[in-house]
Amino acid sequence: MAEFTAKAAIMDAEQMQRALQRIAHEIVERNGGSDSLVIVGIQRRGVQLAERIAAAIERFETAGVPVGTLDITLYRDDLTTLGPQPRVGETNIPVDIHERNVVLVDDVLYTGRTVRAALDELMMDFGRARSIQLAVLVDRGHRELPIRADYVGKNVPTSKREIIKVQVREIDDIDQVLVGEMKQ
Repeated sequence: MAEFTAKAAIMDAEQMQRALQRIAHEIVERNGGSDSLVIVGIQRRGVQLAERIAAAIERFETAGVPVGTLDITLYRDDLTTLGPQPRVGETNIPVDIHERNVVLVDDVLYTGRTVRAALDELMMDFGRARSIQLAVLVDRGHRELPIRADYVGKNVPTSKREIIKVQVREIDDIDQVLVGEMKQ
């Protein structure tokens, strides 16, 4: 079984928080406030990042922003490689997205295939939003699809062999971003 071996920590808890705070401010500025916003985290770690961005917006806008979760498992283009019983998580968007500005949040943007699956699910199952924007903590390059993030915490050039691993305290008991490789 392959095991992740970290080479370096590229973001610590403080750097992650600053990046998410900056993204929150950029989202509000671009959208002219928070009234029309819906923040949607892509399962798994995108959900925790989405909740943190929404909490940051609430602190300086003094109004809550709806936060949803999206599990893209059944919309993946590699679903047949996941085995006979793929594990499906929760999708829950608490408001109608029609005429809302939806901000999808994910931890790492790589090939763009996860975002494509999220767009498919949003548009097929939840209707037509006014706009769909993308916020990511780390953009590592190597896109296979014409997808670009609107809000980026950190750009990290990587080789295709390297792995970016985002850890959040709610799941991993620590906030950090690591770069490393999978070892056999």
